[in-house]
Amino acid sequence: MSGTTTAAAALRRRAAGAGANRWVVLVVLCVSLLLVAVDATVLHVAVPAVTEDLRPGAIELLWIVDVYPLVCASLLILFGTLGDRVGRRRVLLLGYALFGVASALAALADNAQLLIVARALLGVGGAMIMPATLSILRQVFPDRRERAMAIGIWSAVAAVGAAVGPLLGGFLLEHFWWGSVFLVNIPLMLVSLPVGRLLLPESKGDGRGPWDVVGALMAAGGLFGVVLGVKRLGGGEPVVSLLTVGPLVLGAALLAGFVRRQRRRAYPLVDLAMFRRPAFSTSVGCIVLAMLALVGLELIAAQYLQLVLGLSPLETGLRLLPLTFAAMAAGLAGAG
Repeated sequence: MSGTTTAAAALRRRAAGAGANRWVVLVVLCVSLLLVAVDATVLHVAVPAVTEDLRPGAIELLWIVDVYPLVCASLLILFGTLGDRVGRRRVLLLGYALFGVASALAALADNAQLLIVARALLGVGGAMIMPATLSILRQVFPDRRERAMAIGIWSAVAAVGAAVGPLLGGFLLEHFWWGSVFLVNIPLMLVSLPVGRLLLPESKGDGRGPWDVVGALMAAGGLFGVVLGVKRLGGGEPVVSLLTVGPLVLGAALLAGFVRRQRRRAYPLVDLAMFRRPAFSTSVGCIVLAMLALVGLELIAAQYLQLVLGLSPLETGLRLLPLTFAAMAAGLAGAG
């Protein structure tokens, strides 16, 4: 126990030693987060070009667009808690590498199936990057006021990334082919890997209790199953179809089992007691609704502007630009 405490104290001292470079660290982390957020929406304006080139079916096209955020969201708890165990910087750097490789694979995909696999791998890389950036940020900003400002900037970058995705995608499609929306990730990841290794401090959790890998997998499987069932309903599948009801029932059962498991464990992955606080649960609910509205509006608007009004990808991105400014202003206002 004393050895664990000493190691944790040493990690905290190392993180505190990065205080002089904490704002540089914030920039590195925000650039990482920006790429993860951009990839959630950058493909929205590229859907017509992808459809024309790869000729995917309706369900395949839905998976091309949605598999990235689905996989990313499902694995956040798994990789977030893994980083607490083995080191957040280590998981973050591995996420950088995987994100870069998956981006190259997506850019060079010559069929819909390969693009879906590549987008799923991007989701795995994004799930490794996103929680690690926030955990490291909290570690290098011990002062509460500075930490609040840093988290506000982090939140603004996440929202801006999702909002600016269509604009970036439109600009690239105006001059290159659709695979360029993925190639742009590679040089940034090649820079982020050595810079992150040099500047980012390593940190871990307090190490109390065993890692609940079963619970993490239950959460991932539950989220994936529920969203898969909803997607199949939205794709026009019969409500009574086994392929629709099965994932919904299995996903709901896994999530219910996850909640029950966390309530019984002395060291849960997620402290469910926090949701009893109205301020916390209301904040989480508002964030979820805001992101659903932002990303959903962008996806629908991008298709409408191109396929109905006949605008080019760049013109579409420019029409969606007010969302970027609104997201930026709201994120920075939240820091106050």
